[in-house]
Amino acid sequence: MPVFSGNVPGTSSRSQAQSDADAASGFPSPSRDYFDGRIDLNRHLIRDVTSTYVVRVSGDSMSGTGISDGDELIVDRSLTPRDGSVVVAVLDGELTVRRLRLTGRGIVLSAENPGYADVNVPDPAALTIWGVVTRCLHHV
Repeated sequence: MPVFSGNVPGTSSRSQAQSDADAASGFPSPSRDYFDGRIDLNRHLIRDVTSTYVVRVSGDSMSGTGISDGDELIVDRSLTPRDGSVVVAVLDGELTVRRLRLTGRGIVLSAENPGYADVNVPDPAALTIWGVVTRCLHHV
């Protein structure tokens, strides 16, 4: 049984997950009669194929948002980062995932774990936003 069928951006991999088995977790859904057995992951997870990439998380600084060590983030470079966006950024040569805060005093990269300090960005020119996180693929 194939696991995927459909193109994943930038690869020859397939991206339509096939569903041939049911796993009960509560009451069955009445929409089951309308499910055709395939989910197009590109359509559900990726808004702009040409500007989207996946990055693996290392560390637990964003655990308060449900982003854990080893998770994979779907990042869209075409989106405009806004106050409150979770972003992948480079500051002083370091790649990081943080919540972007735009304050009256400037830019802050905020961790979502009390064990990590927020990072004030004194020089916005030293900060490069690589994209806005749109999805977190979490292993269970």
